[in-house]
Amino acid sequence: MSRYYVAVDVGTASVRAALVTPDGRVKHTAEEPVVIWDPCAEHYEQSSEDIWSKCCRTVKRVTRDIDVACVRGVGFDATCSLVVLDRHFQPVAVNHTGIRERNVVMWMDHRAAEQATRITASKHRVLRGVGGVMSPEMQPPKLLWLKENLRESCWKEAAHFFDLPDFLSWKATGSLCRSLCTLVCKWTYSPSEGWDDTFWSAVGLEDLMENSYSKIGEQTCCPGTPVGRGLTADAAADLGLRPGTAVAASLIDAHAGGLGVIGADVSGHQLPCEEQPVTSRMALICGTSSCHMAVSTQPLFVPGVWGPYLSAMLPGLWLNEGGQSATGRLLDHVVKGHAAYGQLREQAETSGKHVCSCLNLHLQHMSGDAAHLEQLTAGLHIWPDFHGNRSPLADQTSRGSVVGLTLSQTLDDLALLYLATLQAIALGTRHIIDAMREAGHDITTLFLCGGLSKNALFVQTHANITGLPVVLPAEPEAVLLGSAVIGACASSDCGSIQEAMKKMTRIGHVVRPNPELESFYRRKYAVFLRLYDHQKECVALMEDDGV
Repeated sequence: MSRYYVAVDVGTASVRAALVTPDGRVKHTAEEPVVIWDPCAEHYEQSSEDIWSKCCRTVKRVTRDIDVACVRGVGFDATCSLVVLDRHFQPVAVNHTGIRERNVVMWMDHRAAEQATRITASKHRVLRGVGGVMSPEMQPPKLLWLKENLRESCWKEAAHFFDLPDFLSWKATGSLCRSLCTLVCKWTYSPSEGWDDTFWSAVGLEDLMENSYSKIGEQTCCPGTPVGRGLTADAAADLGLRPGTAVAASLIDAHAGGLGVIGADVSGHQLPCEEQPVTSRMALICGTSSCHMAVSTQPLFVPGVWGPYLSAMLPGLWLNEGGQSATGRLLDHVVKGHAAYGQLREQAETSGKHVCSCLNLHLQHMSGDAAHLEQLTAGLHIWPDFHGNRSPLADQTSRGSVVGLTLSQTLDDLALLYLATLQAIALGTRHIIDAMREAGHDITTLFLCGGLSKNALFVQTHANITGLPVVLPAEPEAVLLGSAVIGACASSDCGSIQEAMKKMTRIGHVVRPNPELESFYRRKYAVFLRLYDHQKECVALMEDDGV
């Protein structure tokens, strides 16, 4: 009998499912959009019921042509959004309007920026594990915002606060056990010491300590561990699978992408990480936002970079996680907001190509030399923090800037802005790598996955700017593959995550840096860093009444 694993990935705007073979081949995929509400600036909300229903629809679609008895395990990953339920496990509104359906505070919701700043000011010892700065994208500030702003409604009713990945495993199994991936990375939990009572008391969330932290997680387990007794009868009926099918302790979506690429066998590819441990690799998961994953055998504290987190992705190894809050979303913002976007969209519809593919071709025509088209932006520079800086500056007050604009509104101008944005994102990656190396990481090779990794110019730009070879996976749906990896572990078909990665992940091809662009990007990186310094100088000048 054939064997399969079902992987479910809940991203920012959609749910995807895949049917995956034991050797890591994705046989079928399905995708459904999820609803996002943005009632006011920096507020983004979703519905856990909508998300679960889309999980069920996608799983049924990818398994409709097989005997579901062949499905050995299920793995879930999701964005690190906050789900709120009452004591009856019903949705609780996370908004002033009281609309219960909207019970998820999304990962990219920055309503709690002020609470994050206050938590950072506490200088509590747990902050050392998040680069010294609490991000509004983590759960403690979101929880504090709910307590301070919705005390009489949400806060009093809430009995369960889940990270979205843990909500999905609970919904599937009925088990309240939380994954170390979520609790360690987003909630300040320590695998060795547990919750730190003094932290929750110091930040004004001492009520979460009641009943052994029952509202946020009493029981924990490593990613890939089988949860509960597998699928409950109700969940199995919802998903179209068999009751008792193994379900893995879940992953944050970026961490699933890390598992889907970082363990691939690179023998024979003449890469610097060949014959080196996995600690010489960085996984870059690039989509709406980007995450930069690197592991170490010893804890390395990197200012402005999250971690080190023990066993949050690979058991027994410490994880550092850099990131950029807006990458794919930033490209969409720049491209769709330009006066020439209508012309570009018509061109894309006529040619049947993606708008980014059209822009890549347009840049080649503008330069006449694909190998050096990146030099078209010698006079155009972008600081990409339109949604704040996650790493390595950890400055949510940072804002985007553009230097070198003209009055042009042509397609040429749009193409140049697009290229400069790609470069700014890659320069941000270089900035993160530099910070990690300074703290002791030895990163020699990049492993890319996610939507932006399908853009050839994005990939080549990252290679050129970092000076590192970029490895692309044979299976482009690496995030889904990572969820299948933990599904295989939960099924007991594989004895460990490392074994499952070795069996299921493979290299596609390698993109190497163009050494002729080293000098150009050395200078452009110097400009890039100066843009932030100038921004801070401008802020200081405006705050100085004596000027």
